Amino acid sequence: MSVLEKNYEILRVKMVEEQLKTRRIKSNIVLDAMLNVPRHLFVPENLLDNAYDDSPLPIGLGQTISQPYIVAFMTEQLEPAPGLKVLEIGTGSAYQAAILAYLGCEVYTIELLEELASRAKNTLTALNLDNAKVICGNGYLGLPDYAPFDAIIVTAAPPFIPEKLVEQLKDGGKMIIPVGEVHAVQFLKLIIKKDKKIIAQDLLPVRFVPMVG
Repeated sequence: MSVLEKNYEILRVKMVEEQLKTRRIKSNIVLDAMLNVPRHLFVPENLLDNAYDDSPLPIGLGQTISQPYIVAFMTEQLEPAPGLKVLEIGTGSAYQAAILAYLGCEVYTIELLEELASRAKNTLTALNLDNAKVICGNGYLGLPDYAPFDAIIVTAAPPFIPEKLVEQLKDGGKMIIPVGEVHAVQFLKLIIKKDKKIIAQDLLPVRFVPMVG
């Protein structure tokens, strides 16, 4: 291991200990994924020094990579397990998809912007995470050809819960999604589908980039 890689490893340990455990991220498998997936590979070169900061970072084209705590929190809420079929809306850097893929989930991730989708594919390929499939398309439509999904994770904020995503969620499945207008208070919601109805719970006030269709 090079000196630089060792330094990044130290920063990941610090991130897990100081940013995640202190905020009650308790899942050992989620903590392990955050410790082992190299976040610095998902940020622009000019921001490498900030790769493990406790904040979101711009990745270009008006998009961001989420704060490590938010990634860990959203992942933990889905209760990931090997073979869990997950739809992600808003690939962005592919860091969230990589965390889920590292945990053995079967990940389908949609990105509207072709440049980001291409970049995400290359990053996931370099990490040999071939259980994450990147698709360029409109997240509001989901992926009906691959539905139903055990879980759906949305990493950009729509002003309402998209009905087509609810339709594609398996009965008994979970969706975690930030909802709200871009300049207003958004809430991260946990949606549980049961008997074709949804039960919604507000988890955290958040701020995400808007979900664009």
